Amino acid sequence: MSLLIADLTRGRMTEFQEKLRQQHEDSMHRELEALLGTATEPDAQISKKDFDGFKKLFHRFLQVKGPSVDWAKISRPPEDSIQPYEKIKAKGLPDDITASLNKLAVVKLNGGLGTSMGCKGPKSLISVRSENTFLDLTVQQIEHLNKSFNADVPLVLMNSFNTDEDTKKILQKYKHHQVKIHTFNQSRYPRINRESLLPIAKHMGVSGDNAEAWYPPGHGDIYASFHNSGLLDKLIAEGKEYIFVSNIDNLGATVDLFILHHLMSQPAERRCEFVMEVTDKTRADVKGGTLIQYEDHLRLLEIAQVPKAHVDEFKSVTKFKIFNTNNLWISLLAMKRLQENNTMDLEIIVNPKTLDGGLNVIQLETAVGAAIKSFKNAMGVNVPRSRFLPVKTSSDLLLVMSNLYSLDAGSLTMSKRREFPTTPHVKLGSSFTKVQDFLTRFENIPDMLELDHLTVSGDVTFGKNVSLKGTVIIIANHGDRIDIPAGAMLENKIVSGNLRILDH
Repeated sequence: MSLLIADLTRGRMTEFQEKLRQQHEDSMHRELEALLGTATEPDAQISKKDFDGFKKLFHRFLQVKGPSVDWAKISRPPEDSIQPYEKIKAKGLPDDITASLNKLAVVKLNGGLGTSMGCKGPKSLISVRSENTFLDLTVQQIEHLNKSFNADVPLVLMNSFNTDEDTKKILQKYKHHQVKIHTFNQSRYPRINRESLLPIAKHMGVSGDNAEAWYPPGHGDIYASFHNSGLLDKLIAEGKEYIFVSNIDNLGATVDLFILHHLMSQPAERRCEFVMEVTDKTRADVKGGTLIQYEDHLRLLEIAQVPKAHVDEFKSVTKFKIFNTNNLWISLLAMKRLQENNTMDLEIIVNPKTLDGGLNVIQLETAVGAAIKSFKNAMGVNVPRSRFLPVKTSSDLLLVMSNLYSLDAGSLTMSKRREFPTTPHVKLGSSFTKVQDFLTRFENIPDMLELDHLTVSGDVTFGKNVSLKGTVIIIANHGDRIDIPAGAMLENKIVSGNLRILDH
């Protein structure tokens, strides 16, 4: 760990530390200038803007002294700052919701790759349901909205340098859909060596040995990159007032007309500039960011900001009952104001990584929801769990591919045939991690309408038309294999040992 990082965590800067900080900053600026010298036009202009943003972040990173929150100052948000969804829904809808829809744009965060699920290319291009990808479902949802209400809601994709090229190739196929699609790129920042605090990049290229030198700096970058791209001004000029932002892999994040109407019906002087959709925490969500009251502002508290001694308290379902779904409604004019006045203060997330060659680097990132404290009249809305349906793993994928959900115009809803609305708890072992392996292990997706809990570990395959009910645990020990036969019905069963079914 560099001397500076060690010292900063101890508190006030001495004169020596101040000189050291200045030295680090000067060295960083020199390195960035040298890197820019290797860029070709028009990339150089874009990279210069990216580096301006990075310099600000690096400057703040060097100033930070220890945890960014004082635990003693944290309190629960006031009652009225987090509204129950039912209360907002009870207001009903106006006759002309189209007018409100025409002031909305949908932004999907599309910077991530499918690597954690064993896929190459953008995560949004993974098939999740009936041959439809995340992107297909998003386009279908918005097209359905536009057709149903004769509206013009555009889709905006925030890509990263990792996903932009592949995404743009695919966009051709939506040419004849009733959805305008815009894209912009989030910034490209340099990874820095943890010891020297200097970029590891040798030049501005992103191929070969330089590929690992860059990273997209988290979704908090949306404010700067959206503004820099010119798209923010373009949408404002077209009469758009709000954006609905969500992760493209959250299949529950559809445009909610009741929240939209609530935003549009506020008097001008009390206009809510930022809504964060939160939902009740379960044991599976203990690491999710939560809303707190801090120094008279609503603020997002992420686990990375919590002092070590308080992590268990943070994870408690009783003290912090809700978590951030990352479904956000943000005023475009407010976004422009805060960006141009440089008054958006996002906490820095320091993300340490070890590269393939063993080099320790750090990435400086920010989160989009952290800006909530900078917006006027910001509030949370406690939404049903159905608005949070992320697909991060093959276990999530199994749920959304199953008969637990029905698909209608790009939206997934819990099947009416399931008697209780909770989602089963599914844990698939490492043999299922990669989507390709996962698909070869199921001849078709089992009937899961009455399932509560499924754990599968080891070399396990499922035949056709299997039915799983209650709690089912299937464990094949090392060297064993279990083939669940076609047509099997497992209800409250533990299956272990060896079960082979071979073609005769």
